[in-house]
Amino acid sequence: MSQRKITFYIALALFAQESTWNFYDNQVPVLLREHVTSAALVGALMGLDNLLGIFIQPWIGNRSDNTRTRWGRRIPYLAVGMPLAALIFALLPWTTSLPMLIAVMFGYALVANTMRPLAESLTPDFIPPERRSRTNAVVKIATALTIIVASLISLLVVDDHPRLSFAIPSVILLAATAVLLVKVRDSASRAYQAAVAEDAAAGPAESRVPFRAIVADLITDRDRRRLLLLLTVLLFGGAWFASRSLITPYGMEVLGLSRGDAGGLTLPSGIAYVIAAYPAALLAERFGRLRVIGIGMTVFAVALAAGAVAQTATATVVVFCVASVGAAGFTINAAVALWNLAPSSRVLGTYTGLYAVTWYLGGFGGPALIGGVVDLFGWTGMLGYVAVLALLAVLVVTRLARLSPLGAQSGSAHR
Repeated sequence: MSQRKITFYIALALFAQESTWNFYDNQVPVLLREHVTSAALVGALMGLDNLLGIFIQPWIGNRSDNTRTRWGRRIPYLAVGMPLAALIFALLPWTTSLPMLIAVMFGYALVANTMRPLAESLTPDFIPPERRSRTNAVVKIATALTIIVASLISLLVVDDHPRLSFAIPSVILLAATAVLLVKVRDSASRAYQAAVAEDAAAGPAESRVPFRAIVADLITDRDRRRLLLLLTVLLFGGAWFASRSLITPYGMEVLGLSRGDAGGLTLPSGIAYVIAAYPAALLAERFGRLRVIGIGMTVFAVALAAGAVAQTATATVVVFCVASVGAAGFTINAAVALWNLAPSSRVLGTYTGLYAVTWYLGGFGGPALIGGVVDLFGWTGMLGYVAVLALLAVLVVTRLARLSPLGAQSGSAHR
């Protein structure tokens, strides 16, 4: 199968999954508000999926790494999980009590969290290291477009058909599953074949790679590149999520905007991100992934620092557009750099899960940290505080780039 075709199928699978996730984020809070009035409780229940993801994604990644079937190691789980997630998702608006709604939310979050790292892991399974950034860029663009899909369903269907609206993302997910099952067998992927060969060389006693052994190797290995890269993900993830989650109150407190206008400050930056995603992959192949990651995070930090000085609505929109272009240099290439540092094809799914966990932890800790600084020093310098956190990530990746030729890599794989 050609790289273009498998890239399309991976993008389709993740597009379908993210369509349900984005619509979930848009509309499930409204369902919760029918039963509870506390915004804090609504927020806590909406954070349930991220909490489950921290535990589930590395576990399912490792489990799939150790699976061997004639269909491969990811597709068997996707064949069961994606239709099940679609069914559970469609049940959300039919719940009649808070306990029932929470139970269905838990079921959806549980199943959907198992599907995300499996679909993402198809990229390093099928795509050679030197072309993974391109595929990841296409996938990121596809998932970014689901925000538009969720918004259109909300705009055109929800008011007149609130229950039917949930069926639309479910149908998209079922259709993508059918295409994936007909067209893709990851037993044919180069990474699966390499893993089978490694199993044969290791012997039956060492054919499985336990999750605890992978984590122990990360911690104890004298080669610190993987740990430094995960630390970079943690720090920049914190900066990215802080900039996004705190922008609405910043716009209201500092720029004097209404809640709606403040919430729309980042809309143009989403378009800028989509435009920048594929060029970020091409630049990484030409000049090196870590170099593009470092430059991208620097652009992000400098842009936000400028926004802390030029505090107008127009300037803030421009600043976030520039910052999103810089962020694309990181988000398109960071997971690829981690995959290329994996010691074996047998652990690619686990490394996908570890990346996700680190990113989510940054998403939890970053807004809390920046929010604490804001409590101490006020909203005026919020963008500057985020810029400092991003610069810490730049310092870490600079240290990482000095440790090995990975810092100057373009197309070749550095394991």
